[in-house]
Amino acid sequence: MPETPEQLLAYDREHVWHPYTSMTEPTPVRLVESASGVRLRMAGGTELVDGMSSWWAAIHGYAVPELDAAVRRQLDDMAHVMFGGLTHAPAIRLAERLVSLAPDGLEHVFLADSGSVSVEVALKMVLQHQRGLGRPLRTRMLTVRGGYHGDTFGCMSVCDPVGGMHSMFSEVLPQQVFAEQPPAPGGDVGAWAAGFRALAGAHAHELAGIVVEPLLQGAGGMFVYDAGCLRVMRDVADEHGLVLVLDEIATGFGRTGTFFAAEAAGVVPDVVCVGKALTGGYLSLAAVLCTGAVARGLSASESGVLMHGPTYMGNPLASSVALASLDLLETSGWQANVARVGAGLSELSSLRGAPGVADVRTIGAVGVVQLDHPVDVVKATEAAVEEGVWLRPFRDLVYAMPPYVTPDEDLARICTAIERAVLVA
Repeated sequence: MPETPEQLLAYDREHVWHPYTSMTEPTPVRLVESASGVRLRMAGGTELVDGMSSWWAAIHGYAVPELDAAVRRQLDDMAHVMFGGLTHAPAIRLAERLVSLAPDGLEHVFLADSGSVSVEVALKMVLQHQRGLGRPLRTRMLTVRGGYHGDTFGCMSVCDPVGGMHSMFSEVLPQQVFAEQPPAPGGDVGAWAAGFRALAGAHAHELAGIVVEPLLQGAGGMFVYDAGCLRVMRDVADEHGLVLVLDEIATGFGRTGTFFAAEAAGVVPDVVCVGKALTGGYLSLAAVLCTGAVARGLSASESGVLMHGPTYMGNPLASSVALASLDLLETSGWQANVARVGAGLSELSSLRGAPGVADVRTIGAVGVVQLDHPVDVVKATEAAVEEGVWLRPFRDLVYAMPPYVTPDEDLARICTAIERAVLVA
């Protein structure tokens, strides 16, 4: 049995498959022994400031007393119980909290076990809703280039089919309808809207819904677009009887500066997916909220029920820590913290015009440097680690999504690490 750090890493290299990594020629990994605050403590004693919030989820940092206590309290009652035919207070209270936080009208909650699953559930909701309305031929989704919605098959079908990471599966995926990527803030929304409206009109007879990430496209390229585009999508959905699905898995709970990103556009979706930061990064949990109209349409379909039921749906531990995370979010002054983090990351603007840099953009507590070439991930990661920061660059991007509680001095360190990474990438 591997015990020393060296033995653990050696076994990992031979047997453990990491995300988006070759098993036969894996890139290096680093061994984390513990985490607290905004720091990861590595084997050997080195500490790294986490610039990624563990893929955007650990918004409060690590070893958070309020969240630790919530898990311990729930363990005294039960860690898990099936949700089929049974229910429990943590799930009910979480559903109530989500309904109270969501825009008016989103009143029904499906508790899934991951972000990808929540998108799959949302797509099923849309299809079953259309069937319930007597429109079974409406089976395609309208979305935009540059999007990312998860790694399962339904999700992959609405990710960018050319520039996305799932292009090799394009021939076996459902063929969806893709509009042009929305323009950046201040861009020509009118011209884009004309194309979007025309595309929707041409395919209206076969379209069931629209699905997009609001304002910030995540793993598809960290692209920020104009809020006016969301209002166009809402209008188009209403005009053609489409269900508007907003994937707020990465953007929800304050990350872009409003509690939900769609609030910046004044848009209320018919279905919304949330995850990642929902539990503060403690346990995997996601949720799908929908309107009463969507629920009624779905219930009129031939099955009469939503055809999905994850084993760990509504897990009590995850539900309890999610409630504690939402409590902490509301009492910790997240708006001020997100604004402060954003101000710290705005220092990245000094990289505009630097050699190899194509663009620099920030929104809320997100800072992105886009290069004019693919990142050398190993070199860029090593450069950031030498500055005492953990980053995970990908494609042509070096970016940060730090915990909201990251101190100013650590934000400055993150910016320095990004600059170093850009120079070697």
